[in-house]
Amino acid sequence: MPRVEIDDFGDVMTELERDVAASITDATAEGTELLKQDLRSDTADHLSPRLAKSWRSRVYPAGQSSMDPAGWVWTKVPKLVDAFDRGVTIKSAQGLWLAIPTAAAGAKGYTRDSVGRAYGARPKMERVTPGGFERRTGLKLRFVFKSRRVSLLVVDGARYDSRGRAAQLKARGRNARLYREGGKTIVVFILVPQAKLKKRLDVDGAAARAEARMPALLTKHWR
Repeated sequence: MPRVEIDDFGDVMTELERDVAASITDATAEGTELLKQDLRSDTADHLSPRLAKSWRSRVYPAGQSSMDPAGWVWTKVPKLVDAFDRGVTIKSAQGLWLAIPTAAAGAKGYTRDSVGRAYGARPKMERVTPGGFERRTGLKLRFVFKSRRVSLLVVDGARYDSRGRAAQLKARGRNARLYREGGKTIVVFILVPQAKLKKRLDVDGAAARAEARMPALLTKHWR
């Protein structure tokens, strides 16, 4: 039987390990990216394209090959994603009612510490709440009881602005003539005891698909 001698066996093994590490790292990087894209697509289809962009990914160690790389996919809004992944019931933390804003409420309201700020200081904004709406508009909300399952918060003597939000009635001008002295009663918030979020995402399913495709990706990137 012929005998083969390899003088630089250490160098051969080093190069082989380098190739294996590069293949594993490339496969991990592609698998991580595919998982992120799956989650973004699922989120865009069932929730919103804007929320879908909250998914991020990273491969460790960064910028180099490794025999044991790791891919990480996460979201910038984990609590919201978790709620739609599990399907949860939301209740008010401070009272009997959960306030759901209508389009007339707008998206933002003034924070509590915006009141009494120095003249000319820009008020701080947050996701609209009944209090934040009143601080932003100067309108007073009125409670209207309908039933134990749903009630309303409305404003009286108001108008719709150009964005469809409730606003104060102007003393003069087109809006004053249009709505006359009494203005309109506008529903700003719908009050419910609780709201059920249906399960719309399947994060575990996407992770399982990512794991199942790894053997094929390792074969694809093998050098």
